[in-house]
Amino acid sequence: MEYLKKVSEFFFTKQCMKEYFTNYNFFHVECFKATLSKVLGTGIIAGSLTVKLPQVFKIYANKSSEGINFISVLLDLFAITAMGSYSFTSGFPFSAWGDSVFLGLQTLAIALLCLHYSGETIKATAFFFGYMSIILGVITGMAPVDVLWACQNINIPIILLSKFFQARTNYKNSSTGQLSAVTCFMLFFGSLARIFTSIQETGDTSMVIMYICSTTANAVIAGQLIYYWNAGDKKQKKNIKSNKKSS
Repeated sequence: MEYLKKVSEFFFTKQCMKEYFTNYNFFHVECFKATLSKVLGTGIIAGSLTVKLPQVFKIYANKSSEGINFISVLLDLFAITAMGSYSFTSGFPFSAWGDSVFLGLQTLAIALLCLHYSGETIKATAFFFGYMSIILGVITGMAPVDVLWACQNINIPIILLSKFFQARTNYKNSSTGQLSAVTCFMLFFGSLARIFTSIQETGDTSMVIMYICSTTANAVIAGQLIYYWNAGDKKQKKNIKSNKKSS
């Protein structure tokens, strides 16, 4: 029973526990929104455990980071780290930002693989230790709060720039290269759900605007995936027909 109580507290606030299980008021609007936010947040965190792994595995399997804009990856890593660090120091509920921990680690892995397969293994090693030292500084409270707040405030242009660089690379190549469709669509739906959880659990305007911009930018990348996927299929069919005619 003690275990069940702890689990239920993760999904329900104390007020909602009282409304649902003491007053039996199952139609309490605010509690419904709070509970939905908790469930969505938990689902997003669970999804974030593997959301970028398809991208990591695709790069590793092909031993290539072709089509992946490294600057975009770096900016994405900065945005994720800044948001997670800001939320951690602000004392926001883990369900509102916990996915940034796992997204950060997976984005770091993508950055390291990009450097490694570009022949920059030494830089990849230095980058890893440099990044981990920053995370250690945030966890131990050594990072100034004002700096973290400033980083969070510039997250919106950083996110937009990150997706712009990747979208431009896709456009120039007329292909999405080694981009994983699973990862891109999961990021889109995850950021879309985060708009609601941020409104409900943090009330932080900068975070809400950041996720709105992130969702819009992710939608552009997802749209390119669909477009170039279809364009690639049409081109392949055209080549098959021309080969048949020539034979």
